[in-house]
Amino acid sequence: MPRLSDTMEQGTIGRWLVKEGDSFSEGDVLAEIETDKATMEFQAYDAGTVLRILVGDGESAALGAPIAIVGDKGEPVDGAAAAEQPAKTKGKTKAEPKAEEPAAEPAP
Repeated sequence: MPRLSDTMEQGTIGRWLVKEGDSFSEGDVLAEIETDKATMEFQAYDAGTVLRILVGDGESAALGAPIAIVGDKGEPVDGAAAAEQPAKTKGKTKAEPKAEEPAAEPAP
């Protein structure tokens, strides 16, 4: 979900203006997204093809969450989804507990 306003924390897809399989150019309006303050048009950053829509009309997503998979026409969607998965889980490794260092004695 792209950030369309400074106070936006999540957005709702008002409606998609493209369907799965549709090609688009840079600057084309792909969807109408309802933010906390207004409904805004979501424009494409690059040219491509909509391979799969992940968040449908009327559904909400958190800021930064994927809402669609785009790529080249004919590209397998399963490969695109699998390529996306490691990037999402990569930073979610379990943190190692830190060994506590003893507090330093104050200097006299």
